[in-house]
Amino acid sequence: MSYNFKTYGVEQLYWMPPSILDWVDEEGLARFVYDTIKVLDEAGKLKGLYEGYAENGVGGEAYHPIMLLSVLLYAYCVGITSSRKIATALEGDVNFRFLSGNQQPDFRTVSDFRNRHIGVFEEVFVALLRLCKEVGLVKVGRVSLDGTKIEANAALDQNRTKEGIEKEVKKILEEAEKVDKEEDEQYGKENRGDELPKDLQSSSLRLEKLKNAHRILSEREAEQKQKQVEKIEVREQEEKTTGKKKRGRKPKTPEAAVDKEKKVNLTDSDSRIQKTAKGYIQGYNAQIGVDTQSQVIVGQDVTEEENDLHQLKPMTEKIEKQAGEKPQELLADAGYSSDENLEMGAEKEIELFIPDKKDWKRRREDKEKGVPKGRIPKNLSKKERMARKLRTKRGRKIYKERGKTVEPVFGQIKNQDGQKFRRFRLRSKRKVKGEWSLVCTGHNMLKLFRSGLLKIKQETTAA
Repeated sequence: MSYNFKTYGVEQLYWMPPSILDWVDEEGLARFVYDTIKVLDEAGKLKGLYEGYAENGVGGEAYHPIMLLSVLLYAYCVGITSSRKIATALEGDVNFRFLSGNQQPDFRTVSDFRNRHIGVFEEVFVALLRLCKEVGLVKVGRVSLDGTKIEANAALDQNRTKEGIEKEVKKILEEAEKVDKEEDEQYGKENRGDELPKDLQSSSLRLEKLKNAHRILSEREAEQKQKQVEKIEVREQEEKTTGKKKRGRKPKTPEAAVDKEKKVNLTDSDSRIQKTAKGYIQGYNAQIGVDTQSQVIVGQDVTEEENDLHQLKPMTEKIEKQAGEKPQELLADAGYSSDENLEMGAEKEIELFIPDKKDWKRRREDKEKGVPKGRIPKNLSKKERMARKLRTKRGRKIYKERGKTVEPVFGQIKNQDGQKFRRFRLRSKRKVKGEWSLVCTGHNMLKLFRSGLLKIKQETTAA
């Protein structure tokens, strides 16, 4: 019987050597990432990646940084952040093998590259964002701002107060002293004896971590005290200038202002305990500003602060720095509301849309008291004036865009059918900032890929 099958055989030889370009779909994401990074590199936008490499060719061959960036960025686009899993994909996934030029760097090489260039990834984010602007995908006009809590690479139970650290240090030192006495009796004071037991080796490392954590808490306490001294001095100067005592509570003394319950994490001392809708996590507060038309991230940063109150000004400055221009309108939730923040908007000539209450609280208040009508009274505070503006037809319409633009972006980043990014791989604020830049660059790469605008732009240029 003769079957009509296509020829199949893994031993089959090719008459001509196959091209790696034929391995992947020309319209697929892997090819798009390769082409886009190549465009940015040839335009001189990724110079920071080449720093640290010998220009005279001396030394052993290194993997090309553009290849490693392409692999890493594609991995963050498809939700693979583990260097070991990336190394595995470089062996068995055709898209990864295409991006690496069929080279197979091991997981340590991938990890070292990410750590070595952690400070350059913001530069990569900016380069891609400017490309999004160039092809017309994004305009920094109306921007939604928000933050989300993301787990650190650290356990919640590794937090310690200063008092707790002091007790633990005392316990370790007492145990070490006890072992020293026992060894003196066993080996004699002049004899070394065996190598230090493993449990004491681990205690020694833990002692080092505890001392470092104690130092950090002491520095934070000193910073708290200094800030309180400055508050007292400002108040006293205002009272001296006006000749009147200022109303309201007097600032606490520097000693009373120190929070004795403040904790530091032994694994990642920069991370903090963060409150989420599902409970507490050890993590960071990741911030983004999103263009309301395209959902492209136009500004991003990471803070260890638990709330968003002090993030409006720094994030506005980040957007201006990273996108190259300041937004005309800025939408944010009640977590960013303060008189100082509203004053900043006026100073920078940015129209703000920030409620003083959560939506459900405002709706309840409107139901109970009714919606304010008529002329705006002259004696209203900035927050009260903002609340009135957000009750107007225009204010409601514009602010409604916030929930439909920035919150879905966090969903696209975190969800299983998106980038699947829910936990930082790296430790320390500096490295976490770099990793968040990678995540946000991956998000923008996907937006640019799905828009089709870069391809249209290239075809138009070629024509």
